[in-house]
Amino acid sequence: PTISPRLYHACMAPVSGGGDGVLQRASRGCQAHFVPPGPTARPTFWRRRATAGWWPQVFGILFSSLCILVLDRDPLPLVPNSSQHSRGKASAAGEPPGGLFTLVPTESTRRLCSLGSTEYWKILALLYYPAFYCPLAACATVGHRAGYLVGCLLSWCHCVVHIWQKVDCPQSPKIYRYYSTLSYVPIILCLVVLSLWYPALLIRSTGEQPRGNPHPKGAQAGLGGPHLPLCFCLAGFQLPLKLILSLTTSVVAVYQVALLLLVAFVPTIQIVRAGMTKDVVVLLVQFGLVPSENPGMPGDMEKELSTVKHYLWSLEVCYVCSLVLCCLLTMAMLLRTLVMHRSNLKALYQGAVLDVFYKAHILRPSRQAIVCWMSFASFQTAFACLGLLIQQVIFFICSAAFTFLVVIPLQSGTSTHLFRLVQNMWPFWLTLVGAVLAQNLAAHSQFLEHHPLRKELTNRRALYIVTFLLFPINVLVGVLAGVWRMLISALYNAVHFCQLDISLLNRGVETFDPGYHAYCHYLKTEVSQSHPLMRAFCLLLLQKVGPPLPPNQPHPCLGAPSPTRCLLPGIQLMQSTKAPSGGGRLRQSRARWWLAYTLLNNPSLLACRKNALCDPTANGAQLSPPKP
Repeated sequence: PTISPRLYHACMAPVSGGGDGVLQRASRGCQAHFVPPGPTARPTFWRRRATAGWWPQVFGILFSSLCILVLDRDPLPLVPNSSQHSRGKASAAGEPPGGLFTLVPTESTRRLCSLGSTEYWKILALLYYPAFYCPLAACATVGHRAGYLVGCLLSWCHCVVHIWQKVDCPQSPKIYRYYSTLSYVPIILCLVVLSLWYPALLIRSTGEQPRGNPHPKGAQAGLGGPHLPLCFCLAGFQLPLKLILSLTTSVVAVYQVALLLLVAFVPTIQIVRAGMTKDVVVLLVQFGLVPSENPGMPGDMEKELSTVKHYLWSLEVCYVCSLVLCCLLTMAMLLRTLVMHRSNLKALYQGAVLDVFYKAHILRPSRQAIVCWMSFASFQTAFACLGLLIQQVIFFICSAAFTFLVVIPLQSGTSTHLFRLVQNMWPFWLTLVGAVLAQNLAAHSQFLEHHPLRKELTNRRALYIVTFLLFPINVLVGVLAGVWRMLISALYNAVHFCQLDISLLNRGVETFDPGYHAYCHYLKTEVSQSHPLMRAFCLLLLQKVGPPLPPNQPHPCLGAPSPTRCLLPGIQLMQSTKAPSGGGRLRQSRARWWLAYTLLNNPSLLACRKNALCDPTANGAQLSPPKP
């Protein structure tokens, strides 16, 4: 391409670093958003409404880059890693390998390159790409026009360069000629979204007036003002940002893995089918893999050649169909994960811990819970990749076996080993079926006595005799049931492998399931840090110590609109006007009804009422003046 990847990274890396410096200066001058000096990309994953626009896109770009990195010969574009011949040719020409915009390799770099290994550079690239794309997401966390302007510049530059590269050179010799272009589709789509998102933020910010600091130094002083009861409504429930990130990267992972599986098999099988010759067909006929009328005297072999091509075409169809089925099942399981996660969070918000976990848990952060929360999105992405691979292997083998053992013999009218086995063993299968049917009929008519309200066991002597006589046959039936149990367990575990909200192990040993273990600790951290009532309480504290905000102006800390009508999704302020004077009993009754409704929807708050009841002014009660 005209703009090589090395030139692209050599130019964009300093631009990203300069943009990060501009964002740090803008963050120091923006006192309304409380962005301290230091790294500007602060992933506020508990502020879903404020950050849901760009973090999923940036994570999608990052994961797609890492997927491309795995198969790239030059994982770190700024460091040359060519062959011995290209390095010798470049050194003979008197210039460093890689052109003008290339870092000159040191002695250690030459030693690593001489080993012929790229694992060291791939390890460094795992740290380089997050730092390279970090300013692209940091532009929105500052909440300043300068940040949005830098975000527009970076997103447009990245998007234009990637599109220019793929339009200029859509084909590449890696795996498949169009694999490079197709693998960059998620990156280009995410960059297009960011290229439209940042201008929208910039245009919206131009119509807003700069605000003063809504949180003075005395924000932690005593609180005044009337008591504002809250109502927790689950109708406005929103999914956490961390779950949206995991779903985005999982979808990108499904696309990348499915694309790699498709381009690695289908073009190869097409080349093999197109280059099939009669010599190979004769060899297949001699081994008995292809049916022939005269296997001992090979003749024209035109019919056998067409049969082999038909077999290869059937194999290709089975592979593509199984891959499509695996992708659909994986996407369905990911959507089911969203539903299960929503119900689990709602239950934990209401204090119903035993509805989610089989034993009581303390919903508080811990060292292990924080580690699991950090790795939850990564685990979900990796499990989606592995689940898709396992499903593809299983469904492809099953579909190919069904096609070549059942469908093709029925089309050609020939008998296979499976049909011969079933035909020769029909007395055995008939015996097993007859024994199972006889036991069910005897249990229904002879060994079970029906009463209007209950059922009783009868004919116990005959039951014992029949059990003894049918024991050998039931052993054979048990072998078949064991094979079916193994198959159905493998199929169930393969389909639900990408679901972290359920354990593939039995209760009591489910802690050995790393995916479910990480999910449980993720729920603890998520509930303890993002409970809607806790966030609403913090928002009320900020509202009391600071000046009121306009109704449609977003709050600087929580990213939610001004708390005049709705504090957070699902939490509404019930008292919007001051109660008339002299209605102390009415205020007390209304406050108690609101308290009862809140406790009804949040049983976990019952344990916190004892300290509150020690205050004689709790629940809206008014102290009567002392009598003379």
